[in-house]
Amino acid sequence: MTHITPTTAANEIRCPHCGTLFTIDEAQYADIAQQVRTAEFENELHARLTAAEKAKEAEIALAVANAAQQAQKISAAKDAEIQQLASALTSAATEQELAVTKAVSAAEKNLTEAKSKLDLLSAEQKVKDAALEASHTKELALKDELIARYKDMKAKLSVKLLGETLEQHCEIEFNRMRSLAFPNAAFGKDNDASSGTKGDYVFRDFSDDGVEYVSIMFEMKNESDVTATKKKNSDFFAKLDKDRNDKGCEYAVLVSMLEEDSDLYAGITDVSHEYPKMFVVRPQFFLAIIALLRNAAQDTIGVRAELEKVKKQSIDITDFESELEGFKSSFGRNYQLAKGKFDTAIKEIDNAIDRLQKVKDNLLGSENNLRLANDKATALTVKKLTRGNPTMQAKFAELGVADDEGDAA
Repeated sequence: MTHITPTTAANEIRCPHCGTLFTIDEAQYADIAQQVRTAEFENELHARLTAAEKAKEAEIALAVANAAQQAQKISAAKDAEIQQLASALTSAATEQELAVTKAVSAAEKNLTEAKSKLDLLSAEQKVKDAALEASHTKELALKDELIARYKDMKAKLSVKLLGETLEQHCEIEFNRMRSLAFPNAAFGKDNDASSGTKGDYVFRDFSDDGVEYVSIMFEMKNESDVTATKKKNSDFFAKLDKDRNDKGCEYAVLVSMLEEDSDLYAGITDVSHEYPKMFVVRPQFFLAIIALLRNAAQDTIGVRAELEKVKKQSIDITDFESELEGFKSSFGRNYQLAKGKFDTAIKEIDNAIDRLQKVKDNLLGSENNLRLANDKATALTVKKLTRGNPTMQAKFAELGVADDEGDAA
């Protein structure tokens, strides 16, 4: 800025560049001084306005930077929280899927094993059925052969039999073959009348380990044992069946010489259609019926053992089904627990989204405030700056600064 240095004389001034003295009157001097003061004031005012504008821009930039930094921190924290929740949700889903896969695999394995066992049992049962059928066929052939043989022997019976009782004959025949054919058997008179009636003889045979596997209740009837009124074999079926049940025997056999001329009772006659497991035989077939029933029972010893094994396997299958039901129940509880955790995780994510929405709303509100602040700075005028300040108003009036509001009006 150029300064005019006054000299000792009131109408002289010295040029700051060349040092030349000029003589001017007071009016010229006052005009020059006025020009100098106006220029200095304008420069100072411009500088202050520039500084105020820079300060305003700096404050706005700082506020924007602070808001952005705060928003970035909040966003980073929420992103980390969401990532953590997502990881927890993924982990829970993975654990649930692994548990389901493992459970299904175990169930499939157990079902496969059960199916294999059932297939094996089916194959074994087919073999047993075939063996039983072959045994039954063999027994029928043997039975037919014995019937033919004893029919032939009927005509050759010793007259000695007529002088013996039928019971004695049967007992003698059995004891004669006991040591050879029935070493483990028991055969004797039924002396137990506690149930009101009793049969004639009871036969029981045992396996080598002492387990009873066949039992027969015998009733002996011949013509001498009855009155003059002729009886039929069927007249004794009911009592024989009752005696069999009371003494816990499996089979019932009527050894009879009644209805001698009947072709129905010529040999061994099965009357199971009237009473279960009951037979009528002639005396010459007494040992034959014992042998047939005992042999049939012996063939079933192995089958009974197998049936017991099958029964145990059936119990194993039942246990497996119980375990499967237990697994389903346990799996259902685990599923409910996993579902509860899943629902909780979803709820937490919803809450996080709500909190992020609030942060977003706050940021939008901050942006609105910044916009209002910018609008206020933009609307700043000279008149607003000098309002209530007469000195500044006078200075601006001297400079001839326009009234923005007045111009607008």
